[in-house]
Order: sequence, then structure tokens, then C-alpha cells
Amino acid sequence: ARTWALVFRFVDSPVPVCPLSSDESSGFGPVFEEEPADTIYPEESPEAKIVMSCRARASPPAKYRWRLKGRDIDFKTESDHFSLVGGNLVISNPDKGKHVGTYSCVAANIFGAVVSRSALVQFGYLDMFSTEEREAVRVREGQGAVLLCDPPPHYPDDLSFRWMLNEFPVFISPTERMFVSQMTGNLYISKVEAIDSGNYSCFVSSPSIAKSVFSKFIPLVPLVERPIKKYPADIRVKFSETYALVGQNITLECFALGNPIPQIKWRKVDGDLPLHHEISLAGGQLHLRNVQYEDEGTYECEALNSKGKDWHRANIHVEASPQWLEDISSTEKNIGSAYTMSCLASGKPKPHVHWLKNGQSQNKHELKFARLTFNDSGMYQCIAENRHGIIHANSELRVFASAPTFLLSPVKKKILVAKNGRVVIECRPRAAPKPVFTWSKGTELLANSSRIFIWESGNLEIVNATKTDEGMYTCFAENDLGKANSTGSLSITEATKITLAPSNADVTVGEDARMQCAASHDSTLDITFVWSLDGHTIDIDIEGEHYERVDGESSGEIVIKKTQLNHAGRYTCTAQTPVDNVTASADLVVRGEDLAPPAPPGGVRVEEIRDKSLRLIWSQGTDNHSPISKYSIQYRDSASTDDWREAVTSPVNVEGNAETATVVGLIPWTEYEFRVTATNTLGTGDPSDPSPKITTLEAAPVVAPSDIGGGGGSSRELTITWTPVQPEYYYGPNFGYIVAFKPHNENEWRKVTVAEPQARRYVHKDSSISPSTEFDVKVKAFNKKGEGPYSLTAVIYSAQDVPSEAPINLESRPLSATEVVLSWAPVLEPTVDGYQVRYWKKQVETESQHMPIMLSNRDNQTRIENLKPNSHYMMEVRAFNNAGLGPPKRIEISTKKPPPSRPPKIISTRLNPSGSTVNIAWEQVQPLANESKVENYKVLYRPEGQPKGELYITQKQHIDLPMRKGLHTVEVRAQTEGGDGAVAQVQISGKQSHTNVLSDFQHSVILFLLLFLFFVILHRNQIPERTKTSRISHI
Repeated sequence: ARTWALVFRFVDSPVPVCPLSSDESSGFGPVFEEEPADTIYPEESPEAKIVMSCRARASPPAKYRWRLKGRDIDFKTESDHFSLVGGNLVISNPDKGKHVGTYSCVAANIFGAVVSRSALVQFGYLDMFSTEEREAVRVREGQGAVLLCDPPPHYPDDLSFRWMLNEFPVFISPTERMFVSQMTGNLYISKVEAIDSGNYSCFVSSPSIAKSVFSKFIPLVPLVERPIKKYPADIRVKFSETYALVGQNITLECFALGNPIPQIKWRKVDGDLPLHHEISLAGGQLHLRNVQYEDEGTYECEALNSKGKDWHRANIHVEASPQWLEDISSTEKNIGSAYTMSCLASGKPKPHVHWLKNGQSQNKHELKFARLTFNDSGMYQCIAENRHGIIHANSELRVFASAPTFLLSPVKKKILVAKNGRVVIECRPRAAPKPVFTWSKGTELLANSSRIFIWESGNLEIVNATKTDEGMYTCFAENDLGKANSTGSLSITEATKITLAPSNADVTVGEDARMQCAASHDSTLDITFVWSLDGHTIDIDIEGEHYERVDGESSGEIVIKKTQLNHAGRYTCTAQTPVDNVTASADLVVRGEDLAPPAPPGGVRVEEIRDKSLRLIWSQGTDNHSPISKYSIQYRDSASTDDWREAVTSPVNVEGNAETATVVGLIPWTEYEFRVTATNTLGTGDPSDPSPKITTLEAAPVVAPSDIGGGGGSSRELTITWTPVQPEYYYGPNFGYIVAFKPHNENEWRKVTVAEPQARRYVHKDSSISPSTEFDVKVKAFNKKGEGPYSLTAVIYSAQDVPSEAPINLESRPLSATEVVLSWAPVLEPTVDGYQVRYWKKQVETESQHMPIMLSNRDNQTRIENLKPNSHYMMEVRAFNNAGLGPPKRIEISTKKPPPSRPPKIISTRLNPSGSTVNIAWEQVQPLANESKVENYKVLYRPEGQPKGELYITQKQHIDLPMRKGLHTVEVRAQTEGGDGAVAQVQISGKQSHTNVLSDFQHSVILFLLLFLFFVILHRNQIPERTKTSRISHI
């Protein structure tokens, strides 16, 4: 016999209901395997066609049609451009004016129709750059430069940019000094150098249409400047407010001009940079990978060099395209039954959900059917969309109607139940609408009683079964379309009973333990014994090293061989037959040879987290046969990752039978992890593994900033300073300070917010603030949860005014060609802290060429050295205080000509006849035209090797110096108004050593003595030999 079912068919419009055979009803509605995708067609493409894919699996096969902008495409009237190949749409000779728009594919068969996701067709293009010549860019060396790309009209916007230098394909490689923005295409040079001279061209590529173009060359002309000036950091590439989707990768750009080259640093203002971030191009790009909701926030880049810093902030918003949390699937429901079809999607913004049935909108957020009819059969689509995308969930609903049949699920032919047991005989025919069920035992019709129940689903339940319940049971099912029945037999078996239960045992490690178990059962049934330890089944085949059955599979007795500590626990024997099972249990204690402290607790976890407390939970470890007396809880926080500390608990003492405790005294908004140790009479065991890290809840701050002070600063300013709160006391995100201040004699406080957690000062500028005014100031902290207490109030004073008067009676006195003394009358104002002196060569040097000389208010003169000889200088003096510099007083001076560069020429050194003095003589020094006139000569007479001696000044070209013992040096130099000239030196020796200088008389005496000695020797050589011999003998 054939089974018939009634199914309502839909394509685009209802068709009459007709019966389908069971073979035909095995078909199904369309399910998309390939859907159209967004397409960009290059306007210059040589292939004059667009192919949009669409393929659906269906039985019978689906038929296809296409829609453009919600309108069906008529392939007969529009055959010049549109054709259908299988399910694919082919657009021939695409026309931008006609074929741009949103396309969707509809697949249908006898079971219904489904609509594909929409696909956008756009025409891509990238025009050529303008042929106009680009103007040259002239920049001084050391300054920054920006070369504008100005890309031509294009679609889409996913362009990439590079720059060529002088010729193709010589491309510039980005460095810390050069940066190509992928947002604008511009080339940025932080500081221009001479080597940058050349011709530059912007090279633009569109990956969507595989086309590149480049601009006219732009000459860059560096202008020579000596010395090269330095410039503060100036951010020119600034990332804008950005919207990213969850899971996307985004890149933020930041680049600054300046000399020295600025260093770029990135941070997230309201937290740490995401874990999956990367910084490239010397800081010019921040890449955020796989963006998540928690990455949303304010990001900042800071550019810093020795001349200054600049910063830029912008917000990153993270949103998401729709994702299914709950969708729909194909189902078959009985006619007349109730049914609700719903789907749920996540996304940001929240997705809008609507429905299609066979491609037609239902204008409902949820489909509810109080009583299904054949007309409700069809293909349903749930569609969720927001501005970031659209998703489809498809299902086929079949409304089914048939007379009851047991062909697929007959009543079980033989059912067994143990005596006094419980049995449920299932009755599950296929039928729609739902049938009415009745049961019979043999010829006896059954009704509900104290032991027999007929469930609403049709099943029959019998409890406390006895031998009288044996027999044939028949289930009858009937509805409006027909009826059917199915029969099975019920037999009663003897119940299984434990006859020998296992006994508790106590052994030492290494000994064997025996667990007995025996049971009685129905002789017609097989019995097996299964053992478990603490609820875990023992697989004796795998764990045969320590477990062994006695007398094979049918025996319930086991031996635990060479017991270990981990074999201790509760053993359960289960005796089971195909009909029933019974269990019995006993405990095995395994004692160690040496008792030990407890094993580490396990499963440490945290619950009920608050700002200053939480609940810690753990599982007891092995006590090693010595009861646990207490537990200790330790913690470590993010500030002390290597240092475990004892936690404060409630109750203070955690008993040995506890497995939970409340930890108190924690710091809000702090990351913690915990561990637990157990103690018994033998000591404290090893700590547990740390719990997962958690962060306590946020709370308002309770610690106020300290060391409130300030004062001073520039004119019309109030400077307030404090010591910042340490990070562990922030207690929450968005930490900052509220600064309150008021004049001492007023009541109303003025408040400002400082959002930087590590800020140390606030400067309030107000032109109405009087100098040296007394102010009361106080500071408190705040965060996302609220405000903390104020600090103690401090008294400070606003800044002084700068001095109003310039020094008077400014005078200069040259000391030499390179030194002058500058003096002035003090400024008679009580707020003067000192004086600043500046000087520079007039019309040659700038005012800032030399470092200023800073003097205290007690000084009214200074000596200025290392000036250039014969030069015109401008000297400037200003009084100053904390508020700044007062008005200047200037004087113009000229330094003297330099002293002679040639030393005196020493022409003689003679010892006077008396021998008590020595005469030094030298030639007159003739100065050059640009040197000072000689006024005197300085003679320094000093012992050799010593810097000091006797100084003589004379206008003559000679001098008599007293003779001294030992070696002496005589230095002679010209003295002029421009200073002392070059030095000449000569050495002389005193009386006790060989002299280098002799008088005329001494020369004569020496000559006479030499002649006398000569004649004596000559006379002795002329005496007769005998006389000589006699004289010798006599001697």
C-alpha cells in the first residue's frame, strides 16, 4: 500500500492542493549554494560583460529570475543586455546609465521561492592626472615640506599611493623623515635636507580596477640656510574620527614636521592599547588587528622633539554587521498545530529584522501560527540588516496531514520489565492532525489507574509490575483521516538483588585490597558487574595493572593490586541485566607509609565580585589521612606579580571543612588572582594553582592628592601644583582631578577639571588676576564612578607682574680687546629677582647668539669676556622675576684693538760688573695697523716651573733685575689698551751654578788666568833632565 500526504505547494502564487506520493514528498525547496556578490566593473574593461552568479540546490530543480532595484528583469524585452545562463545573470555591453544598481536572484520550485542576498553593481574608474605643470616647492633646509598629490576623479576610494623620484620606477621608501599618507596621498618630509632636491611624482593605483596613473613632476628645491634652524614638532597627518567593524583591521596615521625629527608615540587615552596592535613606519601608522568592542575609545598620537611637542586625539567607534544569535531551520509541522517562527540577530546598530515568504515581504518581526493550515507551507526567509550589512536565514515549512501509520515506528515487539519495576511502552505513530490514543491488553480496554497511566503523547506507563501484567498490549491511534494500531508483548522477569555487598577496607600503600560483590537475577537474563571509583567507571581492560576481576566477567569481585594513594575513595558495584540494575558501595582507605601535609586544593574560582570583596570557592584536596584543620588564602595583584600576600577573610579563620570564604579589604578596580593552601597536624601543603585573574568593581576615589602648593609663574597666572595619586588608588577608569580655587577673601569656589591622571599642575590664566593675590586652593580626584574627598586647603599667591622699569645709568668700561665691565643702577622695585644681560655683535649676530648672563638682584655689574677685538657690540640689561622680563636698557660699545701679535725681540742679557744684577734688553715692538699702540712693557721675573713671580712695568726697552739663586725665567711682553701682547722668554742662572751671563771684567780675568797657566806649563818642560831627576829623588 502507498502512503499519501497532503502538502500545500507555492511558487509565486497558490496552486491547488494535490496529494503527493511518499516518493514525491521526499523533495525539498531551494537552498542557495552560490549567491551574487558586489561587483565593480572597470569602465575600460576589454571584456564587455558582467556575470552575476546564482545557484540553488532543490528538488525538483529550481527555476531562476532576477531583480534590478526591486523590479523583475524581463529577459524577452531586454535581451540586448540581459541573458540567463543556468541561474547566472549575464549583462552584455554594460551601460553605466542603465545597469548600475542592486541585483537579487530568486530561485523557486513547487515548494516555494527564496531571494538571494543583494549585490551592488558599480562602474569603476580612475581618470588621468591633469596635464598642467606643477609649481616648484622651495623650502629652507631644516623646515618641513608637504607635496600635494591631489588624485584625479575615481571610484571606488580604495586607492594606494606611492611617490616617484626623478624617473620611473624609482620609488621613495618611507623613513622616519618621509611619510606617504594613504588617506590623502600627500608626501610629508619632516625636515628638508639638501639631498632631497629633485622632481617628485605621485603614483596612484586602484586595486579594484587594476589601473595606475601618475602626476606631473613637482620640483623640490631646498634653500641653503646656515646655520640650520630647529623647529618644534607640528602634526600634519591627523587620523580622523573612525568607525570600524568588529573583526576588521584598521590603520591610523600620524606624522609631524619638525627639526630634529619628531618621535611619534601612541596611546589609548582611556586604557591600554589593544593587545593585537602594531606600530610601523617609525610610528607613523598604528595598526589595530581584529578590532573588538573593547577597543573603542579615544586614541592619541604625540609628536615630540627637543623644541616642543604636539598631539592629536580622535575617537574610534566600533560597530558590527548583523550576526545570527538564533535563526531558523526547515521543519515539518502537523496541520492544525501551533507554531512560532523567530530569529534573533546581534549587531551595532541593532539590526532590523523582517520576513519573506516565497520572496514576498511579511512585514512582521515574528511569525506566529495559532493553527497551521496548508496555506502556511512554503519557503521562509528571516532577514536582519543594519547600515553595515544584511544576512539571510532560510527555512522550508511543510504543513503535514495524514492518517496514523506505524510503518516507521511500530510498538516494540518484546518488552521486558523486572518484578516490581516500572516500564514505559512507547506509541509514536506518524499522524496529522494529532490522533486520539487508546490501549488494550488482549481484549481488555485499559484506563488510567493507580498503576497504569496513558500519557498525552500516547505512551503507556506501568509501575510496580507483577506477573499478572504479562500479556499482549495494543496501541490504537485515530484522527479525522483514519486510524491504525500496533501490538507488542510484555514479560515480567525476576528482579536483580545484591546478595553480597562490598565492605569498607583500610590498607597501606603497596598492599592489595579486595572488594566483593554478588547478586541474584532472572535466570533467563545475562548479568554483568560494573565497578566505579568516586563516580568514574573503572575500565579494567585499560587499568589492568592495578585492577583484576576474580573468576572472570561473570564475577562481581575485584582485587586492587599494589594500591596507591589515588586508589582511595568510594567504590560502587553495579549489577545489571538488560532489564534492571542495583548498586552497593564501600570505602577504601589507603594510608601512606609516611603521613604528609594535605595536597593542594583544586578548582579555585571567584564569584560575587564587588569593589572591595569577593567570594572564593575551592575543592578539598587529599588530606593524606590527617584531617585538614584550616585553610589560608593568598593573593597577588597587578602591582606585585611575584609577591603572594596573605588575604583578609570573613570569617578570619577558615575551618578545615570549608570550601568557600569571603575575601575582604581589597582595592577597587584592581586585578587579582588567588590561591589556597591547606594545613593539617603535619604542616601546610603546597598552594593550589592560581585562580583565573579577575578585576574588582570600580568605586569612587577615597585618596586625595597631596602636597598642594604653587604660586609664581607668568604675569596674570595662578599656578597650582600637587603630587598625583598613585595608580593603585585610581579605583576606576576616566581618572582625573578637580581643581578648586578662590581669592582668600571671597566665598565662591571656581572649579576646573584636569583629565590627565599623572598631571601635577594646573595654570589658570586670567587677565583680571591682580599680581601677588592670595588664593585658597584644594584638589580632589574623580573617576567614572564619582568624586573623592578634597585635599587640605593650601594658600598660594598669583604671579607677580614683570618689572616695570629698566635699569638706568648703564655704563661700560673696556678692560681689554676682549673684556668689558658693564654696570648700572639697580631697579628700585621689591619684586625684582635679578638681572639678565645679553650682548651681540651689531649687524652681525642675532640677539640670541650668546647665552644670557643671569645675575641676582644684589649685583649691578658684570664682567663680559671672550669678546671679539675691534668690534661693535650691543649690550642689553633687563630686570626679571618669576613673571618674566622687564623692559630693556641698551648701550652700544666698541672693543679695543687687539694687542701686538709679535713678541718683543730680546737682544742681550748682561751681568753688571757688581754681579748683583743682570741687564735684559729688547727691541721696540712695532704694532700692526689693526693693533693697539704700545704703552709700556711688562717684565715677569719668576723661578723656573712656578707661575708667580715679580712683575715690573717700564717704558724703556731694557731693565736691570736682581740676581737670584737657581734657574729663573724672564718674560717680556708689550702692554696696550687692548691688553698684553705676545710674550718673549729668556732663562738666567744664579751665583751658585754655572752662569749664562758674564760681565766684561769677568771675561778679562778669565783670559788672564788661562794665559798664566799656559806659561807655567811651558816653563816646566824646559828644566834640565838631571835637575828634574834630582828633584824627583828628593821628593
